[in-house]
Amino acid sequence: MAAFLMAVVFRGMEDAELAEFVEIMLHSGAVLDLGHLPAPRVDKHSTGGVGDKVSLVLAPLVAEAGLYVPMMSGRGLGHTGGTLDKLESIPGFRTDLPLDRFQAVLEAEGVAMTGQTREIAPLDRRLYDLRSVTGTVASIPLIAASIMSKKLAEGLSVLVLDVKVGSGAFLPDPAQAETLARTMVEIGRRQGVPTSALLTAMDRPLGRSAGNALEVREALECLRGEGPDDLRTLVLELAAEMLYRSGRFSDPGTARTRATELLDGGAPLERFRRMVERQGGDPRVVDDASLLPSAAEVMPVRAERAGSVLEVRPLPLGQGVVELGGGRTRLGEPIHPEVGFDQLVQPGDEVEAGDILGRVHARTQESAERGARRVRTAIRIGKDGPLLLPLVQNRVNPDGTLAAPWA
Repeated sequence: MAAFLMAVVFRGMEDAELAEFVEIMLHSGAVLDLGHLPAPRVDKHSTGGVGDKVSLVLAPLVAEAGLYVPMMSGRGLGHTGGTLDKLESIPGFRTDLPLDRFQAVLEAEGVAMTGQTREIAPLDRRLYDLRSVTGTVASIPLIAASIMSKKLAEGLSVLVLDVKVGSGAFLPDPAQAETLARTMVEIGRRQGVPTSALLTAMDRPLGRSAGNALEVREALECLRGEGPDDLRTLVLELAAEMLYRSGRFSDPGTARTRATELLDGGAPLERFRRMVERQGGDPRVVDDASLLPSAAEVMPVRAERAGSVLEVRPLPLGQGVVELGGGRTRLGEPIHPEVGFDQLVQPGDEVEAGDILGRVHARTQESAERGARRVRTAIRIGKDGPLLLPLVQNRVNPDGTLAAPWA
């Protein structure tokens, strides 16, 4: 299988081959039938980035708006974090729900977040782990088939994709990212599931933290109507896309307004709490983030000179999380959820000498010092303003046409 994956990386796949590959992966297991639910079933999938904790906020938010969100997510892949690893930093939270339990949580709360069970796309689950440790992640056909086989098995009415662009994405080149988005949208169309995609920035981390438990903390802040502006903005843009495409609202502007009202009102936070409890997690985490795993060593990294933050490179930080123990370099390797980075500056911030650029959360003093070097490698300070990609750049409609973001 490793040889097959490598061949696809080098040679690609023709359209007919990709369509057949998706069919094989999709039907290697069960396909959910959720047609009995009284509202559309929607989901979102991100191609992966550093600090991307959007799903933890978005899923309960969209469920609060009246849709069902049967979200099956993956683990960390390469330098990017995984939603499952983040959720499992919540004490007791189960991401290995059998299908009947998954459906029961979904029906009760409108949202359930789990990993692939043995029943759902088992071939994808095996290949997903293998790709991470064989250097075969960055392939458009493999990425598209992996994402779409898993999502199509959820019995969705609508799917929205968040395709990352920039130095911290698996496909940094905008043209390649657009090709991936169009490929997945076309797979969705062929399978009868209307699919759209947003092309979003990953030339800097999303938010101010990277690392499993630290990202859960930041997601909880966002669910309280707080948190970093970029995280909040992207959550609301994706929510508007999902609500509009599902037919719940007649235009994306109205959908975004409603999503904003819900997020600021606090109801999605309570829905998240109930989902955590139903999936075996400790609901007290919602009110007391100190119950999340915490690192033995916390080391601030301080600016050596004053200036403007020109760049915060996501790749060194993502690699740093893995190096600290927050990701995997081989199959079956345990995750240390407490490690990572927080209080990271963002491009455009002004700093003085001695200001904190970020904090390293590590298991030992030695690894904290290595993490500090990663922070210094990632951040560039100068006198000019940063040159950043727009947070949301383009949209691929369900018919495959390219359009600007919603006004």
